[in-house]
Amino acid sequence: MKDVDTLIASLAQEATPIKPAAHPFVLFAQWMGGATAYVAVTLLFSGLRPDLLTRLHSPLYLLELILLLSIIATASLSAALLVFPDMHQKRRMAFSPALMLALLAALVFVSWQADSPPSPPPEHSIECTLYIAFLSLLPAAWMFYSMRKFASTHHYLAGSIALLASFSMGALSLRLYEQTDSILHVMQWHYLPMIAVSLVGLWLGKTLLKW
Repeated sequence: MKDVDTLIASLAQEATPIKPAAHPFVLFAQWMGGATAYVAVTLLFSGLRPDLLTRLHSPLYLLELILLLSIIATASLSAALLVFPDMHQKRRMAFSPALMLALLAALVFVSWQADSPPSPPPEHSIECTLYIAFLSLLPAAWMFYSMRKFASTHHYLAGSIALLASFSMGALSLRLYEQTDSILHVMQWHYLPMIAVSLVGLWLGKTLLKW
């Protein structure tokens, strides 16, 4: 009996303490703080569009920026919840990015209808998508690295939402930098690729977050 007690005491001493998982709101706050700093740094290097103050007087443009920021926030919160098997009993919050995407789609449609005659598109096209994708690499890597420390059972959706959040950061930065009012250009080279990237996130989630 003493040998058993000694063995138990020895195993207890050798056991490595497990650090409790951070609350999803803490993880969300870290990601949002990082996103704010990251977008600010990218704009520090690229600069703001020269007519930004004038464009901010446009309700549609201002609402577009607010919705982009809302997508970043809701997607970051959703990703933080999805790393937990039970979504921390906040299932509705986990699916809130879908509402923000629907609102953005509605706004793009209204802006397209209001853009008459159509604003001339910029000379570039796919360069915008590549620029946004490049900006999204660092925040995406950080989010996936953080999420791998948890035991998510929703790896498909978690990967998709993480890429949505990071791509939206790049989209917001470019929308504040690029001097264009062509809603067709923005829809084609900014927002449709956002959906495509989210689908790629399904595969990345399976590959990188499955345990």
